[in-house]
Parts: sequence; structure tokens; C-alpha cells
Amino acid sequence: MIEFNPNDLRAVLPELVLLGATCAILLVDLFIKPAQRDITHWLSLLALAVTAVFVWNGFPVPGQGTLAFNGMFVHDGIAATLKLFILLTAALTFVYGRNYLGERGLRIGEFYLLVLFATLGMMLLVSAGSLITAYLGLELLALSSYALVALNRDSAVSAEAAIKYFVLGALASGLLLYGMSMVYGATGTLDLARIHASTGSLQHPNLLAIGLVFIVVGVAFKLGAVPFHMWLPDVYHGAPTAVTTFIGSAPKLAAFGMAYRLLEGGLGGLSAQWTLMLALLAVASLAVGNLFAIAQTNLKRMLAYSTISHVGFLLTGFVGATPAGYAAAMFYAISYALTAAVAFGMIALLARRGFEAEEIDDFRGLNQRSPWYAGIMAITMFSLAGVPPLFGFFAKLLVLKSAIDAGFLWLAIVAIVFAIIGLYYYLRVVKVMYFDAPADTESLPLPADRPLRWVISINGLALLALGFLWGPLFDWCNRAFGA
Repeated sequence: MIEFNPNDLRAVLPELVLLGATCAILLVDLFIKPAQRDITHWLSLLALAVTAVFVWNGFPVPGQGTLAFNGMFVHDGIAATLKLFILLTAALTFVYGRNYLGERGLRIGEFYLLVLFATLGMMLLVSAGSLITAYLGLELLALSSYALVALNRDSAVSAEAAIKYFVLGALASGLLLYGMSMVYGATGTLDLARIHASTGSLQHPNLLAIGLVFIVVGVAFKLGAVPFHMWLPDVYHGAPTAVTTFIGSAPKLAAFGMAYRLLEGGLGGLSAQWTLMLALLAVASLAVGNLFAIAQTNLKRMLAYSTISHVGFLLTGFVGATPAGYAAAMFYAISYALTAAVAFGMIALLARRGFEAEEIDDFRGLNQRSPWYAGIMAITMFSLAGVPPLFGFFAKLLVLKSAIDAGFLWLAIVAIVFAIIGLYYYLRVVKVMYFDAPADTESLPLPADRPLRWVISINGLALLALGFLWGPLFDWCNRAFGA
């Protein structure tokens, strides 16, 4: 008989705090007027901040994670680290989207509540100790994301993107669930630790192999890896920029956590099989992402294909199936999430009522109109490209080193080649900002939202600072995996 353990509540206290705060904000939002929507905004930021405090205070000792609810929930350094950065990127989404949403009449309670529920889903996902917990967290994130993409009801592009995202997402969720059922049929358990322990002595190993294939497909879709990337450019382009800022940053951290829990935590005994599959997915993502990004004129679509190429680098950290590789991949996921938030935040900052600033040509002559924001955007593009000494350079370097140490020199060479190719489309944005004549010679009007201006500046400068001070963060990731 399974008995309730009150100590289990300590492990899930941050999730309970966020859930309670979200429900309270839902009730408060029902009674405030549209002109008082800032109340919901600041309460949502407060909810994320309080949740982050509980995560930090309950940070486990390295190598001493705990299990709760009979192994269904894992509380360890990996989960706590990912949760802190998920909460940070969600908060950045609120700050960057406030002015943008307000000018378009989209600063509604649903936006904040859906982001908070999606954040809760991501926190459950990275702490999954069971196939059930992983699926519940994933679906909470997915359903909230579908609604966020369709937030602008007056936009046919947003509606089309939301439908495509929903249909393909439902298909991927079905494939993932089918794979989980195969794993359960082969092992007789839903607990990831027990699945890991039983992979070497099974009566039906072929059934487990089939389940592995479907799980890899589901993980690849959620990451946006080729050939399961079809939804990503349309969703990034069609969603309101504030929503794209969220979808393009925080869920990548959750997808990394899901991949680690399912593949290493549950199917680590089959690493010889799934590392080869991930290596092939990485090569395809690097090739398609970088080559297709060159042809884009829309900045959001270019960043979408850029995301696909970055997923290739992220998967490169997995191919060695070693703690050092996982630490490098986590470091890369954190680097990308923080950098992508600045990139999409700059699009939201430059947008005005009736003008989206989504085309690359919209950034023409930005240096002459606003040298400071041109500099922030240049730092962001160079970091995404992996130019030293920025944050993104060391993220790429550490992932490549882990792949070489694991014996995947060929994959590292392929990644370097496509990273060099990818320099072109990042440098094109910088060239447009600094060397093309602006369409409007007047100074760029600064948004009235002062927190937006300060936060995006700090976020952009952090990419430069972390290029010199990346060591402590990487050590943090290493300690989480015991590397």
C-alpha cells in the first residue's frame, strides 16, 4: 500500500507556490479593469520571483538529490538549475512583452496566466521521475503554448500558425505516448529509474527498441530538430513577438531536461543506440538550420532556422552520453535561452503600433538612429554566431570539446563547418544595422517602458560579461551532473 509522505511536499514546494500564485492571479484578474492590467503584470513577476526564492532555498547538495511521491518527482541539482533559468526567461518574457502587448491591445490576463501555467509544466517536466510526470508536464506546456500562439485573434497568420502547431504537436505527443507505452510493455514499470535498471535483462528487447525510436522522435519534435522542425519557422513568424520570445527561449531548457530524463535517466542502457540517432539528428539540424537561414529575409524566420541549428549543437553534447557532455549541453541550453530572449526582445522593443520590425531591412541604419540598441543587437548576433569572447562562443566550444572527448571528432568537424557557414546570416544583420542607410533619419523614439530599456540592456551586456566569467556557471552545471 502506498502511503503519503508529508516530506514529499518539501520537494514540490516551488511548484505548489507557483500553482497557488497562478490561481490567485486568475481570480484577481477577473475583477480588475483593462486599464489596470499592470496589476496582473507585476503580480506575475512577483509570483516568478517568489518561486525562484523557494527553488534557491531548497537547492539540493550536489550529488544528493531526493525522490518524492514514490519516485515520480526528482529533486536534484539538474532540476533546480534548469528551474531557476526557466523562471528567469519567463520573467524576461513579461518585461519584454509588456510594451509590445499594450500597444496592440493584447496585454490581457490570459497571456500572463498561460505563461505561468506553461512555466509550471516545464518545472514538472525537468523533475520527471516517471513517464507519467514527464507526459503531464509536457502536455501542460504544450496546451498553454498552443493557446499563446493564437493569442492575437485578429491575425490570420497567428491562427494558421496555432493550428499547424496544434496538429503537429498533437501528432508528436501521440508518438511519444505510443513510445512510452512500448517501454512500459517491455519493462512493466513507468518509473524511469526502474526502467534504466531493467534494460539489460528483458524478455522483449525489441519492444523496448521500438519504444526508444518513438521517444526519440517525440523529443526531437519538442526540440525542433530536423526532420521534425516543420512547425518551428511558421510558429515563430506567426505568433506575436512577445509570445515568440517565450517559446524561443524557456521551452528549450525544458526540452533539454526532458531529453535527459527520458534518454539518460530511463533508457541509459540503450545509449549505444540513441547516441547514434541523436548524432544523425544533429547533423541534419546543423545543415538545414544554417543553409535555410541564409535565404530568409524575415528576422523571426531567420532566428527560427537559427534555433534549429542551435538544436544541432545541443544534441552534440548528448552524443557522448557522459556527465561532462550533459553539463556542456545544459550550459549551451542556458546560453541560448538568454541570448534568444535578447534577440526577440529587441524586435519587440523596436516594434511600434502598426509596425512589427520583423524584417531584416527594418533594422537598416539602426546605428545612426540608436547606437546603443544597435550595439546590443550586434552583441546578440555575434553571441549566437559563436564569436569570441562572447557567451555563445564558449557554449559552442565546450559542446565541441565534449563531443571530441567522446570520440565524435567527425561530428565536431561538421558542426564547425556549419557554424562558419552560419556566420553569414548573423553578419548580414550587423551589416544592415551599421552600413545601410536608414529609411528614417530621425532618432529612434525610446519606449516609455523604462524597465524594458534597462533589462534588455543588462541582458545584452550579460552576454559579453559571461564571455569572460563563464567559468562559475559551467562549474555549476558540472556539479549538477557530478562531472
